Amino acid sequence: MRAADRLVTETVRRGGAWPAVLAAVSVLGAAAQLALPLVLGTTVDELVAGGPGAAAWPAACAAVVTLAVACDGLGVWAAGASGACSSAWLRERIVRHVLGVGPAMTRRFPEGELVTRMGLNAEEIGRAPESIVTGAALLIPTAGGVVALTLIDPWLTAALVAGLAALALVLRAFLATSTSIAGGYQEAQGDIAARLVDALAGARTIAAAGTADRERARVLAALPRLRRHAMAMWRANARAGVQAGAVVPLLEVVVLGVGGLRLTAGDLSAGELYAAARYVVLGAGLGAALGHLSRLARARAAAARVVELVAEPPRGYGARSLPAGPGDLELRGVGAGVLADVDVFVPGGQAVAVVGRSGSGKSMLAALAGRLADPPVGTVSLDGVPLPDLSRAALREAVGYAFERPVLLGGTVGDAIALGAGARGAATGRHRRGGTGAPGEVVRADARAVCADAFVRRLPLGYDTPLAEAPMSGGERQRLGLARAFAQGRRLLILDDATSSLDTVTERQVAAALAGELRDRTRLIVTHRAATAAAADRVIWLDGGRVRACGSHRALWSDPAYRAVFQAGTP
Repeated sequence: MRAADRLVTETVRRGGAWPAVLAAVSVLGAAAQLALPLVLGTTVDELVAGGPGAAAWPAACAAVVTLAVACDGLGVWAAGASGACSSAWLRERIVRHVLGVGPAMTRRFPEGELVTRMGLNAEEIGRAPESIVTGAALLIPTAGGVVALTLIDPWLTAALVAGLAALALVLRAFLATSTSIAGGYQEAQGDIAARLVDALAGARTIAAAGTADRERARVLAALPRLRRHAMAMWRANARAGVQAGAVVPLLEVVVLGVGGLRLTAGDLSAGELYAAARYVVLGAGLGAALGHLSRLARARAAAARVVELVAEPPRGYGARSLPAGPGDLELRGVGAGVLADVDVFVPGGQAVAVVGRSGSGKSMLAALAGRLADPPVGTVSLDGVPLPDLSRAALREAVGYAFERPVLLGGTVGDAIALGAGARGAATGRHRRGGTGAPGEVVRADARAVCADAFVRRLPLGYDTPLAEAPMSGGERQRLGLARAFAQGRRLLILDDATSSLDTVTERQVAAALAGELRDRTRLIVTHRAATAAAADRVIWLDGGRVRACGSHRALWSDPAYRAVFQAGTP
């Protein structure tokens, strides 16, 4: 069984009790459909013959019809509930896995593509229980129709079986074709979504440059491909519908012809002939599975796309804790991305600036130091312990990370600062500096260190202001990102160009905090500013993915190539 089909099967199992309810009402409804022709045929014969039970049979017909209608209604409810449960389980699994893999996932799949697979594709897979259960339930009337016709007259069965064989071939070919077409359609949807998310991220730049028309054309470039697949799907449905639809009337004509001859010969009654005609329709009702197969094909294609996500290996963690130490950071023989054979040792408690031209590997070095990425070659260790050997809790307690464009998470501004390890420390009233203040005091202290306390207090509810109601500039968001980082890593603080949007005064105050109250931690600072590099204890100069030099900013400044790194417009 393919991995995608296994995922579809698992989704059916995760639908809770609703798939079982749907199966039960589908079987009961199918039984009612099978019973209805027999009851109707018997009613006709009893009414014609004027027997003693003629008055009771119409009531039996009404009861069977009522049961069939009730089963249909409950089946619709169960189908919706099972789809909701299955989609919810699948989405939670995908989100947990994507977050478990970490940044490596977004390096392979664009954000818009991830949203499409977790949203629309997961919903399509969630409809699989309804398609499978309801489609399988159609086999009951088909099998019942074959058995009933055999009991009425074996000669009528041969025509039905021949027609069902042809119908099965049509449905099988349709499922294979539809799955392939649906996969192409979903890929085009993901392409459009990925382009749209990119465009939204750069909406201000697009508006300022006046390139909205060009960007719209880029986003919708996959639209002709989407239309092509949609038309192919429509044609496949139409072709299979015509082929399946032609079977039913042909079977009815054949069976009625044979049945008429048997009626004239006295081998069949009028009621039996009517029942036989109805059972032919029920037996050929397998053609109604076309719609269910179409949904199942989309579910299988969507499952193949989701399987690609869950196939990404999640980030593994060890079980070790860090020994007592100053926060020595060491990269030995590291190769990752543009970095090649990098050996770096950062003594604990030092502030080290990482500089270099764009594309030299600065952000990759920072990502490796904080274990946002693992190097394919070499090792990264903190106080002598390789980062992959650390437990999740030990790593998150030890390392704090601030980004150039921080994404703020949490319900309120205060929650955004206290996120992660800082939230755990704040919850117990402990502070990284050994204080025992209340959670609010901890958050405010970190905000004051990066000049964020003043503008946060001006918000309508201060630190309790919901993030969605707190408009902030890029510099203000960077300050909150820095405050969040300060509240976290107790041994290693990594700033990946995290002060680029700060004004000069604020940057100096952040530098003072890094050199003052945070001096007990190792600080790795990726920067493009000469002033930030000058304030550091040491500078790591990257060039072409390799360490070109290490030393003080003053010593390196004598090299014209080093000075060129900080010149505006230098590539």
